[in-house]
Amino acid sequence: MTAQPPAQPSLATNPDLQTADWPMPVPRADWRDRWAAQPRRAVLFDLDGTLLDTAADLGGVANTMRENRGLPALPISELRPYASKGARGMLQKALGVEWNAPEFEALRTEFLDIYQQDLSRHTRFMPDLELVIADLEARHLPWGIVTNKYERFTHPLLRDLRLDKRAAVTVCGDTTPFAKPHPQPLKHAIGLLGLPAEAVIYVGDDFRDVQSGFNAGCYNIAAAFGFCSSDRPVADWGADAIAHQGKDLLELLAD
Repeated sequence: MTAQPPAQPSLATNPDLQTADWPMPVPRADWRDRWAAQPRRAVLFDLDGTLLDTAADLGGVANTMRENRGLPALPISELRPYASKGARGMLQKALGVEWNAPEFEALRTEFLDIYQQDLSRHTRFMPDLELVIADLEARHLPWGIVTNKYERFTHPLLRDLRLDKRAAVTVCGDTTPFAKPHPQPLKHAIGLLGLPAEAVIYVGDDFRDVQSGFNAGCYNIAAAFGFCSSDRPVADWGADAIAHQGKDLLELLAD
């Protein structure tokens, strides 16, 4: 296999720049039957805003940085829609700094250093997602995580929540040379599972999740209950199905 070139710094900072490089996802009406027909199957989840509600911890860092600069804290509800984009989204909302501003990298480093010190204080499952995971495990269906959050945050967070040994695979934003919406992270996770792409469903709360999954060949469920930071309406993401609430996944993923 030919080695992929490393991601350029701009792509590492803002992977959404890759969106135009990949075909638009198209819903597949027969996705459910084709997935169910596979003898071995699995489900993959995005992390922030899909599997876990990390908004309070990410927003807490943003507010710490605001307070350090003499600015009042913002309500977490106001910061929540930006949480899917991690530090980039938080800095955009909390400090009005875009990813291509000269001061961004220094602020991003400051944000991530603070976040790493206390990244699981308020983080919990998204509503009903604990039930969804328990249901998959009861049916012996492996599940895993594909996130753009870097390994140095993802693995400690999963250990804190005692999910690290429950997830069959965990692919992070720096596990492969590219992050979502590039399909490589999903392809890598599917390869680790040892399954064909049609045996895998990916659940995510951002357009980049659907685009990455579609171009990796798996099926996609848009988590409309999540942070949904994309400017594109969920109905226009091209997902095979939409879960408006976490509990909708129990039916969508049922045998």
